[in-house]
Amino acid sequence: MSACSHTGGMTSTAKIAVSLPKQVAEGARRAVRLGRAASVSAYVTEALQEKVKLDDLSGLLAEMLQESGGPLSNAERRAADRLLGVKPITAKSTAPRTRRSR
Repeated sequence: MSACSHTGGMTSTAKIAVSLPKQVAEGARRAVRLGRAASVSAYVTEALQEKVKLDDLSGLLAEMLQESGGPLSNAERRAADRLLGVKPITAKSTAPRTRRSR
């Protein structure tokens, strides 16, 4: 197995069968055709690796929050934003923009 394989240096692989929505499968095939992935397996492997990382980070965050007393309150979040010089995200600023008719 070459170092450039879709397993990215893993020492072993497991073959599994999955069912995907047609649009997702076609998106993976399109990525291969466009040269964004070496194969559909490589594309799926990369996506799953990212999901595993996010799940691991989510678990770590939950653990850290539990040890520190839980998530920030709104007042704590505003204070942190002020200290960091960050403009707070509001529901209004994250709402999708709609076009006005003329």
